[in-house]
Amino acid sequence: MNRNVYFLVKDPKDACRDIIRSRDTDLRIRVHCLNEVDFKPDPDEIQLYADDRGSPLAFETINIKAEDALDMASAIQWYAKYIGYPEMEILPEDPRSEYNCD
Repeated sequence: MNRNVYFLVKDPKDACRDIIRSRDTDLRIRVHCLNEVDFKPDPDEIQLYADDRGSPLAFETINIKAEDALDMASAIQWYAKYIGYPEMEILPEDPRSEYNCD
């Protein structure tokens, strides 16, 4: 079984602009700290969410290709381990209550 290797590209001017990159594919995911930025999901990209110990996060692909979409969850799991929170739950919806109203 092949395991992808991921890297984290950090913006030295903004801690809320991390990008997860795959070494082996074209997968790139931007990490958004939802308490710090006004996040508007791009309808052409895939978004997943998580709660980092009370800080909601959005993970949004960058120029996603169909063959890379399945690797998104494993990249987020890698990120969770990287930040020291391997039990972080990956969510399909924005965890902020104001965005989950019917």
